[in-house]
Amino acid sequence: MTTVPSTQPATAPDRTFALTKRLFAYRPALFAFNLLMWGLVHVSPALLVYAVSGVFARLDEAENLRTGGQGISPAIAAAWTSVAWFALVRASRFGLFYGAFRAFIELWYTLDALVRRNLLGYLLTARRSRRLPDTPAEAVSRFRDDVEDVAGYVEVWIDSAGFVVYSLVAIALMARVDPLITLLVCAPLLLMVAFVQRLSPTIRSYRRRMREATARVTDFIGETFGAVSAVKLAAREDGMVAHLGKLGETRRHAALRDVLLTELIRGVNTNMVNLAVGLVLLLGASKIRGGALEVADFVLFIGLLPRLTGSMGFFGDAIARHRRTGVSYDRMTRLLQDAPDTRIVEHHPAYLHSEPPAPPAAPPRLPLEELRVSGLTATHDSGLGVRDASFSVRQGEFVVVTGRIGSGKSTLLRALLGLIPAQAGTVTWNGQTVDDPSSFLVPPRSAYTSQIPSLFSDSLRENVLSGSGEDRLGRAVRLAVLEPDLAQLSQGLDTPVGARGVKLSGGQMQRTAVARMLARDADLLVFDDVSSALDARTEAQLWDGLFRETDATCLVVSHRRAALSRADRILLMQEGQIVDEGTLAQLLDRSEEMRALWAEQQG
Repeated sequence: MTTVPSTQPATAPDRTFALTKRLFAYRPALFAFNLLMWGLVHVSPALLVYAVSGVFARLDEAENLRTGGQGISPAIAAAWTSVAWFALVRASRFGLFYGAFRAFIELWYTLDALVRRNLLGYLLTARRSRRLPDTPAEAVSRFRDDVEDVAGYVEVWIDSAGFVVYSLVAIALMARVDPLITLLVCAPLLLMVAFVQRLSPTIRSYRRRMREATARVTDFIGETFGAVSAVKLAAREDGMVAHLGKLGETRRHAALRDVLLTELIRGVNTNMVNLAVGLVLLLGASKIRGGALEVADFVLFIGLLPRLTGSMGFFGDAIARHRRTGVSYDRMTRLLQDAPDTRIVEHHPAYLHSEPPAPPAAPPRLPLEELRVSGLTATHDSGLGVRDASFSVRQGEFVVVTGRIGSGKSTLLRALLGLIPAQAGTVTWNGQTVDDPSSFLVPPRSAYTSQIPSLFSDSLRENVLSGSGEDRLGRAVRLAVLEPDLAQLSQGLDTPVGARGVKLSGGQMQRTAVARMLARDADLLVFDDVSSALDARTEAQLWDGLFRETDATCLVVSHRRAALSRADRILLMQEGQIVDEGTLAQLLDRSEEMRALWAEQQG
């Protein structure tokens, strides 16, 4: 029942290359087309400069012919040919850029969708139970920021190919004119690579700290919105604002370090570009005066130089982005915990241009005869939880789990359903062992309502149905005793419930969750103290309706009299263990703990 740790590759850089290569193989034709189009976009400026240099060369030739008393018509015609070539390349570049941009957007969003699909798919469908390693806000940050970093890293590879081709063409043209000046221009590239390589550990550290600080701020804001009433009742608004200020200040410092490091790298790139330009101007001007360098060649140098030195700066920035992408891969791997290392970049249909297929059919129905739990143990890091719990639930029974707060009631249900990891124990359904409760105990076999329901920011109707057919809506709403509330809601079933159901009362939230469960038509209904926010009359209506209109089997956590008095059997828990089991009368007769709980409810 425990998760298996994933095996990480030896080095992060090798892993980043391997995972990115796997992404490119998802749409190889689209990736190759991007390489071609952006290669042409980046190389075309070299062709433009070569054409301009040709114009100056032909004009210089015409001037020499005129000075020598010869005809200049062929030289002028050649100059106009170079101008026409320049105009053609310039006009074609607009079409190239448009096509390249469309292809890149297609590739970006395809890979972006694929990575998010893989992350969400594994979290929803992976076998056995698991907890998020960090806060939900941290998970959102990885779905948003880290996925965008990985998809954006594609741009580095596509542009790199174009810049490499441009650099080779530019260096070849410049080396034909003056190898020494060309060597001086290329020297900053090696310096830039060495500089960024030296900063690689710092780059990774600053990016990781910035992302973690951002997640803490987001998580605190989300938790605050969910506890506005508690904050107001405690009159702790000033303290909450002060704490948010501290978190924001920590994030500001982390983001400032990350941004300053990025700008430092770019500043070094820019200064190296300026240095290279200055060297060419100084050396080129002196050679022109000495007659060793013609004007056309100087124009060629000046035209090619800015983009060439800019390419060098790009390669330096690409190394930094490679390090940051490695951090993003690490963070997403931590989110998936025991997933295979390549799960992030597995190939699956993304359905960006077509409708996805119908969802898979529900698992085969296996009508419940008996659910049996033996030796179930699930403890938290604190050591609290459930230990060696054994019980059974037979078809048609109404079994209530009761006990004091902290006795392990909710943990028992969550471990049974596979919502949290269990260290020991077996679960059988009709005598057959359930290897993975988290994927087996789902509708139509089992449905569950937690003590604190999770509602979506949608209409009441959509929260109840959640993909079920409309034919089940009326019955589910009626059995959950929601009908009286619909008349009070402005739009009835179409009323938006707000984020996490904030527009509903506590009782309405719980009954909405019950209606959602009843719309699943499952054999086993598992309730985790859903009546805690209901008044006695509403709770009685809820249980009466279930007994009257359904023959479902129920496993209920409750300490309320309405549930205890209807129970076929009661499981009494103390300190994480089931200490007694029987009917209400039997437990009241022999258990001091049960008599105390019953007396508290009577009071």
